[in-house]
Amino acid sequence: MSDLFAENMSCLQPRWPALAARLAATPVDTLQVELVEGEQSTLQVEGIQLSSRHDRLAEAQTQVATLPEAAPEVHLYGVALGEVIPLLLARPGLQRLHVHLLNEALFALLLRLIPMPWLAEPRVQLALAAEHKEIQLPFLALPAELQLASDLNSRIRDRLVAEIHLPYVNQRFNPDDAIHRDRLQANQPYYCQDRDVSELFDRHAGREILLLAPGPTLARHYPRLRALCQQPQRPVLLCVDTAYQPLRRAGIQPDYVVSIDYNIHQGILPAEESEAVTLIYFPMIPEAVIAGWQGPRYAACSASPLYHAVQQQCRHSTLFAQGSVVHPAVDLAVKMGAGRVTLLGTDFAFIGEETHAGWPAGLLTPTNMPTHWVLNGHGQRVTTLLNFRSYLCDLERFIARHPEVPFFNTCRDGARIDGADYDEAWCQEAQA
Repeated sequence: MSDLFAENMSCLQPRWPALAARLAATPVDTLQVELVEGEQSTLQVEGIQLSSRHDRLAEAQTQVATLPEAAPEVHLYGVALGEVIPLLLARPGLQRLHVHLLNEALFALLLRLIPMPWLAEPRVQLALAAEHKEIQLPFLALPAELQLASDLNSRIRDRLVAEIHLPYVNQRFNPDDAIHRDRLQANQPYYCQDRDVSELFDRHAGREILLLAPGPTLARHYPRLRALCQQPQRPVLLCVDTAYQPLRRAGIQPDYVVSIDYNIHQGILPAEESEAVTLIYFPMIPEAVIAGWQGPRYAACSASPLYHAVQQQCRHSTLFAQGSVVHPAVDLAVKMGAGRVTLLGTDFAFIGEETHAGWPAGLLTPTNMPTHWVLNGHGQRVTTLLNFRSYLCDLERFIARHPEVPFFNTCRDGARIDGADYDEAWCQEAQA
């Protein structure tokens, strides 16, 4: 044991003995580490620089400046080479600094390489990020460690990245954009006359609702879904728009279809033979899709500022929406009174080269940039897109807010969904 490691552990072990034991047993020789030189030096771990190689202090000062100066409590995700921590502790109003480790092997390595006198500072609390299910505010997340997050801490990483990107994402839904105003104006005759989605609430109290999303594993369930459609006492079939046409081609007619996307069109959501299918839509979908639908139509909104003007003209009930059409679909299932929600095709990941069942690769989602990953139901990393990870986070948060409804997942090859147990019968069929 090196003198530096022993010194750091002498501060860490009395305060956090379980964490100290874990870190002491964590192997570090599997990490690829290089010294990178510039005006200063830094470490490169697994190809990611932990900090600037020119002015580490200036970088740390820039990072710390993003936090409220008077915040009495701050959450720091990642440590890097440690420059941020003394700057935060120098703030006179800081009462507590929570340091959340995103990679236990990396921190175990750093314990051997850099002095950490802050481990003895009474205001510091140290823990693995995974000890909390949700991110804590206000926070500072060090970019390098977001890239290096371990499997254990990946769920918190996903929530951190989604929170950081939220202001950019919200720019896409500016209610003052002419393109949005024009669409809402064109659709006004429909959403002001169509039924309100609240008429569907409690319609299926106590029944099982199958939520059919368009992930690649949906296709594995077609045989069982076709068989269910022949049964008089079958579950309710609620699908999202991009799953509708593949289901119909497979001989499966859903009871309901949910659509919210500005970019949806009749090539994805065709109106032919839709008489027996109920459409639930947000006012932003194209007029042609609404006008052509032959079955019952119900309008809904989200809480987004995008729909404030709509609500002033003709108030509609809201469904939860945070980027993915899966969100309002699961909210509708719960509000319909579902006794159980079974998720099919909610993969949020690439399965092979596919992102959607029944559609050519790349048609609905670009496939040339799967640089991110999530854990699947086997505990393996599977490639995904940044927006898919964000949608997954918000689905998990929704499920956590509704403990009264049991949720089940049906295939382990897609992303693991926290709060949704695996239905073994569906899973076995999906693997067959």
